[in-house]
Order: sequence, then C-alpha cells, then structure tokens
Amino acid sequence: MTDLDAISRNILHQLERDGRISNTDLARKVGLSASACLRRVQELERTGLIKGYRAVIDPVVRGAAITIFVMVGLSEHLKKDAQAFERAVAKASEVRECHNITGSVEYLLRVEVSDLAAYKAFHADVLGTLPQVSSITSHICLGSPTDKRA
Repeated sequence: MTDLDAISRNILHQLERDGRISNTDLARKVGLSASACLRRVQELERTGLIKGYRAVIDPVVRGAAITIFVMVGLSEHLKKDAQAFERAVAKASEVRECHNITGSVEYLLRVEVSDLAAYKAFHADVLGTLPQVSSITSHICLGSPTDKRA
C-alpha cells in the first residue's frame, strides 16, 4: 500500500508517536471527524498496514541496562541451518530482535542484558553452543540518540 494520501500518512505518524492516543484526539490532529478517522484507522488495520499495538518497555527498568548489537556468521548457507539458528535465538530472552541481513554475516541481533557478565554467559552458553555459528562480533551500544521504535 504505497498510495497513501497525506491524511493516512499523518494518522500513521501520530499512531507511531502515541499508539494510545484516543480516536477523538487523533481525529483532531489529522483534521477529520471522529467517525471518519476511526474508519481510516480500521481500514489501515484491515489491510495490514497497522500490524498491531504494543507497549514499549524501558530496558533499564526491566533490568537490561546494556544493549549489544551482535553480528553472527553461519558456517553453512543452508536453509536448515538458518532455521535452526532462528529457532534457537527466538528462545533466548536476551535477544530482543533478530534480523537476517546481507553482507559479511547472516544475522544482526539486538541483545539486552543486565551487565557484561550476563552477556558473557549469553555469548558462551547460547551463541557459543550453536553448531551453525561460525563467527560472533559484538558491539556495545553507548547510546541511541534516534530510536523511532519507541
């Protein structure tokens, strides 16, 4: 759905900023009546453009003070190996995102842990035990000045 008009784009923008905004406030911000706004939002949901709504949890408050981006290379480029790796990291609570990427490695993970000892344990006990993994490169996040997920 690439042919969105300005009002629908504005609705999406407002919902990205505040998914809990009331329909009345959203309608006011985008210049529609409440009923017209609701119909637009329902249509965006029905077509799958809006996939859902969620709470954004502060990782520090949750006990995950450190974010580490981990680049993982696989030994083989077989579908079964990729699927096995994806299943394994989906079970790891430390992995908040897993992206299959192009380039010198196959995966980019966003890992959140309480401290470096917790990351060392994850590195050794989870990633280090997967037979598909051939390389692991870790990048500790010092800050995120732009993060539009929240």
